[in-house]
Amino acid sequence: MRDALVAAAFRLFLERGYEQTTVDDIVALAGVGRRSFFRYFPSKEDVVFPDHERCLADMTAFLAVSGEEHEPVRRVCDAARLVLLMYAENPSFSVQRYRLTKQVPGLRAYELSVVWRYERALAEYLRGRFTGRPDGNLHADVIAAAVVAAHNNALRSWLRSAGQGDASTTVDHALGYVQSAFGAPPTATASPTPTAPTARPAFPSLPMPPTDELPDDVVVVVSRRGAPLWRVVQEIETTLGRH
Repeated sequence: MRDALVAAAFRLFLERGYEQTTVDDIVALAGVGRRSFFRYFPSKEDVVFPDHERCLADMTAFLAVSGEEHEPVRRVCDAARLVLLMYAENPSFSVQRYRLTKQVPGLRAYELSVVWRYERALAEYLRGRFTGRPDGNLHADVIAAAVVAAHNNALRSWLRSAGQGDASTTVDHALGYVQSAFGAPPTATASPTPTAPTARPAFPSLPMPPTDELPDDVVVVVSRRGAPLWRVVQEIETTLGRH
C-alpha cells in the first residue's frame, strides 16, 4: 500500500502538478482511504521522500556499531554512501523527484531539512570520536558539512544527467577530497622491532649540499611523511611568501 500511494502521488504530480494535487486525489487514485495515507505519511511532502527515514535509521545504526578500529573520516564517508545506494536503487524515481523538487520551493525547503538531519547524524558520531581534542566539536561539524557537501555535489551531478553513468564513481571521487583533506593517512607497514631502543629524528635525514652550492632560485621545504598534497602546496606557498 505504501508503494501504491507513492506511485499514485507521483503520477498525479506529473500530470497535474504538485500544488494542484491533494491528498484526497492521491488516495482516490490508489483506492484507499485518507486514514491509510496518514498511517504511512504524516504529510503530502513526506510522500515525495518516502525512503529518507529508513535511510537515516540505517545510517545511524551503521555509525552506532563503529569501533575504535574505524578511521572516523572514512567511516562517515562510508555512511554517506548509504544515501547514494538509496537513490541508486531506483534511478528513474530519483530523477523524477529531483526534477519535481527543483520546481516546488516548499519541497526544496523540506529537502534541506532532511539533509540537515543527515549532517547532524554524521556530526554526532564525529563529536564522540573527537571528545577531548582541541576544537573537537568544531572539527566534527566542519567534516560532517564537508561530507554532505561533497556527496550532494556528486549526487546532483548524476541526477542532472538523468541517472546516466556510474553514480558510485562520481561520489567516490567527491568524497576522496574530504578524505584527503581531513582523514588520517594510510597506516604504513610496521617495521621490525629493534633489539635496542634507538632515537628517531622528527623528520627523515636528508643529504643537503652546502648552502653556497644551492642556486638562488631553489627552495627546500620539509614536510611530514604522509601529509596530504594540499598541505605540502600550502607550505611551499608560505615559504615563497605567496599568501
